[in-house]
Amino acid sequence: MQSALTGLTSLLLGAVLAACSSGTSPAGGPRADADGQLVYGTLTFHPCALNSASGRSVEAHCTGISVPENAADPASRNIELALALVPATGIAEEDPVFMLAGGPGQSSRDSYPDLHGAFENVLRNRHILLLDARGSGGSHPLHCAEDGAETALTGVGQQSVEAVRTLAAECRDDLSQVADLRFYTTTEHVQDLERVRAALGVPRVNLLGISYGTRVAQQYAGRYPDNTRALVLDSVVPNTLVLGQEHAQNLEHALNTQFARCRQDAACSTALGDPRQHLDQVRERLRSGTLAPVRYRDPVSGAWREEIPQFEHLAILLRMYAYQPSMAASLPLLLHEVAQGQYDSLLAQSQMLSQELGQALAMGMSLSVTCSEDAIEYRQDPRDAGTVLGSEFVTLTLAMCAEWPRGARPENFRAPLTGPVPVLAISGELDPVTPPRYGETVVAPLPNGRHLVLPGQGHSVLALGCMPGLVAQFIESADSAALDASCLEQLISAPPFAGRYGWEP
Repeated sequence: MQSALTGLTSLLLGAVLAACSSGTSPAGGPRADADGQLVYGTLTFHPCALNSASGRSVEAHCTGISVPENAADPASRNIELALALVPATGIAEEDPVFMLAGGPGQSSRDSYPDLHGAFENVLRNRHILLLDARGSGGSHPLHCAEDGAETALTGVGQQSVEAVRTLAAECRDDLSQVADLRFYTTTEHVQDLERVRAALGVPRVNLLGISYGTRVAQQYAGRYPDNTRALVLDSVVPNTLVLGQEHAQNLEHALNTQFARCRQDAACSTALGDPRQHLDQVRERLRSGTLAPVRYRDPVSGAWREEIPQFEHLAILLRMYAYQPSMAASLPLLLHEVAQGQYDSLLAQSQMLSQELGQALAMGMSLSVTCSEDAIEYRQDPRDAGTVLGSEFVTLTLAMCAEWPRGARPENFRAPLTGPVPVLAISGELDPVTPPRYGETVVAPLPNGRHLVLPGQGHSVLALGCMPGLVAQFIESADSAALDASCLEQLISAPPFAGRYGWEP
C-alpha cells in the first residue's frame, strides 16, 4: 500500500494515519482508505506534485471535482475543477485554509510552490487547499490557441487597437467551441469554492487571497458569512474598486517614488543621473519610429532575434519591475543604458517578461472576469496622458472586451465587505497596483479588521520578513488586534542600483 508513496507524501500520509488512529483527527477530516488514498469528505485524493514556473516543487494530494458550467441550467456541460490538498504536518483543526491566486487567470496550484515556505507555520494546524479557478490552471483552462496571442494580449500597448481586437475575437471563437465564456467570472469561482467546502464536509473555511484573490475572498465572505472563519488579504483589491481604472496613476506614483530614491542616493545619482529625465528623453526617441532594428539574444531560447526598440518594450518592464522593489532598484540603470543608446538588454528583458506573462495567465479566464466585472465601468481619465501606461491600457482592454462575451454581475458586487468576520489585510508600501490605501478602504467598515503596511515593499508581501509568522498567528487566533507587528519595522527596501554590479555596499 505504501510502496507507491515516496518522500514527503509518505510522511504526510503517515501523519494523517497516526492522527486518525489516535482519535485526535477532527470528525470529517482526511482519512486513508484501503488503497492508501486520502479521503476528505466525499472527495478522494491521489498523490501528486505541484510545480511552479520557477522550478520549485511540492508534494501534495490532488483530485478533480465536476461542476456545472452554468449552475442555472442543469443541461449545461459539466467541467472538471482541479483541487490540491497540502495536508497539515500536525493535528489539524477542522477549518482548512484556501489559498486564492491572483491574475485573474493564475493557477493556485502552480503559484503555491513558490510560497510553500511562507505556509510552514500555518501547516502545523491547518490543511491548505488549492482550487484552480475555473478557466485557469487545471480547471478547464481557457488559453488562446493562436501562437503568441496570449503574450500580445498581456502586453502594454504592443499591438494596435485593431490588432488586439482581432486577436480577442479569434481567441473568443476558438474558446467558444469548448466553453460558454460568460460563466468564468468571480461569481462562479465563489460558487465553486462553496461546492468544495460542502464536499469536504467542513463547516467553515479560512481564505487567504493574493491580489485578485482578495476580491474572491471578500465576495465569498459576503455571500457565505456563516461559512467563513477568517480572511487574510495580501495586496488588497476592494470590492468598490474598478480594477484597472487606476493602474496608470498608481504605477506613476510608484515610479516617481523609486526615481526619487535614486536622486537622493549619491552613488545612484552620480553614476546614473536622474531616471525621470532619462525616461522623458527615451520616451520620445522610442516613439519616433526612426530607430534601426537591434540584434539581441532571446534570453529563453538563446536564439538571435532582431527587433526595432519601441516604448512599449520599456513600458512593460517599468510596470512589472515596479511590483518588486528589488527589481525596481535596477530601473535607473536600465533607463541610463537606454538613454545611452544601448537597447539589447531592454529588448531581451522585455521578451522574457512578455513570454512569462503569457504563460502565467489564462487570458480567456482573465478576459471573462475583466470584461464582465470592471471594463463596463472604464472611463478615459485625462490624468493618464503622459504616464507610462497612458490611456492605452484602458483603450486596449475596451477593444478586447468589445469582442468578448459578458457574464452577469450580482447587483451587490460593488458593496464593501461588512460584518464581524476577522480580517487581516497586508500591503506593501511601494505597491504599484494595489497601494496601501486600498487596504485601508477594506478594513474601515470591519470591526474585526486590521491593516498592516510593510515598509519599503511592493506587491504580494505574504512571504516577507516576519509576515508568515504573523499570518499563522492570526489564522490560529482569528484576532488581528492581538498581533505584535513591530517586527515589520525591520524591513527595508533594496537601494537603487549604482551600476551593473548593483548598489554600493
